[in-house]
Amino acid sequence: MTAIGLLVFGFLLGSIPFGLILTRLAGAGDVRRIGSGNIGATNVLRTGRKDLAAATLVLDGGKGAVAVALGADFGDGPDAGLLSGFGAVLGHMFTPWLGFAGGKGVATGLGTLIGAAWPVGVAACAVWIGTALITRMSSLSALVAFAAAPPLAAWFAGKSVVVLALAICGFVWLRHWANIRRLLAGTEPKIGQTEKDQ
Repeated sequence: MTAIGLLVFGFLLGSIPFGLILTRLAGAGDVRRIGSGNIGATNVLRTGRKDLAAATLVLDGGKGAVAVALGADFGDGPDAGLLSGFGAVLGHMFTPWLGFAGGKGVATGLGTLIGAAWPVGVAACAVWIGTALITRMSSLSALVAFAAAPPLAAWFAGKSVVVLALAICGFVWLRHWANIRRLLAGTEPKIGQTEKDQ
């Protein structure tokens, strides 16, 4: 499979909007009309269904990990899985099924990093959890975790994973631009609040 093919494959896999699908199937409504309108686990949690939020988290993260694994199996070269994993992150953020809108790539990005180099992904998850416990802010936790991912990749993995971590970090930060503005203004809500945060 060529580099473009790997990206497209990962993109299509990542584009599956599990948060929207699960909330609709469960009769919880259209998650895009709740809270921030985002399709990720944080916003799914605002439906009051922790089970749906947990399932969304696992499935969104799984998209990235599976894309890496399948890309490595079907692609050529040591970085084939990384290309398809990055494609999955882009697919989640810009899913064509929702008019190229989508999520912010946190769970899918972490899943991709776990699939690419599990110590990097697990460490980034630990950073997210630690930051969330201290600040109770999902967006800030994501920003800190992905900012930490490139140096973690430099420590635990190799150059290719560093490049992947940098690319994912850049897109995650861009998708969190509105959150960054609210963080700077001191108006970013905490986990569990109903205002926009993700």
